[in-house]
Amino acid sequence: MECSLQSAANLILQAETIVITAHVHPDGDSLGSMLALYQYLEAKGKNVQMLLDDTLPVLYEFLPGIQKIHRSTEPPIDADLLVILDASDEERIGKIGKLVKAAVLNIDHHISNTKFADYWYIDSAAAATGEVILAMLKLMDAQISPDMAVCLYTAIATDCGFFRYANTSAQTLRYAADLVECGVKPHLISEYVDVRPLSSLLILQKALGTLELYCNGKIAAITISQSLLDDDDSTEGLVNYPRNIVGVEIAILFKFVEAGVCRISFRSKNADVSRLALEFGGGGHIRAAGCTVKGTVEETKRKVIAAAKRQLQELPA
Repeated sequence: MECSLQSAANLILQAETIVITAHVHPDGDSLGSMLALYQYLEAKGKNVQMLLDDTLPVLYEFLPGIQKIHRSTEPPIDADLLVILDASDEERIGKIGKLVKAAVLNIDHHISNTKFADYWYIDSAAAATGEVILAMLKLMDAQISPDMAVCLYTAIATDCGFFRYANTSAQTLRYAADLVECGVKPHLISEYVDVRPLSSLLILQKALGTLELYCNGKIAAITISQSLLDDDDSTEGLVNYPRNIVGVEIAILFKFVEAGVCRISFRSKNADVSRLALEFGGGGHIRAAGCTVKGTVEETKRKVIAAAKRQLQELPA
């Protein structure tokens, strides 16, 4: 059932035992949104826990409270409410949907959301789920602590490319200003997110050597094989390198995380890559989306490049 933001807030406040989760391959938005909501509910005395069906990226270990997010292998959990943040379909949360027995509330901002939950609030105009969570906390008359502010600012800033992407709105900048007034130091968060381990630069060096261009340079793809990966978070942002090439409309990062499994990231300048991702069971934003595809390297690249070419044909000349 579609609900208002106030109704979503009421569902959360009425529940006593709450599980919060988000999509696999977590990013700054999903993690920051989870942590801010958790910190508020914990302070309210709720029985609340955070579960993810994936490992946590080292990149975001600076977020306050991130060590309280657990990867559950427990038997089914009974709760009043399962809150799913920043995920557009049930597949995106992995096994958590089967582990938690509860009514499901989905809060999201992806235009590709499939409205899979018992209750959902989707604001596709928001630059990040962090914006939606901040708006909801304001409805709850929540006091935004400095730790919550760091989490929310990270959620918002990372999902709009630190205010460089097309999804940055006047409201996005107002929310960022509010969080700075709550104690956020933007330069510190930028430094945390920009710092990369040496392994990441070495992967970039090798990945750029795989660059392939299609459709007269309108599609650019790079490929990271399983053998290149030292850790799962060291490829953050690499898809932007092919995207920034002059003339490229759709950029694709193929990351083969295990035999026969590829995590794919899409970026574009005008094309709706959320539709491209949805074709393969994924989702995301109009200009930034992703999916997971099973198959050999050759099969996966052939299918995805063919779909990207079809997407290009729909653009105005």
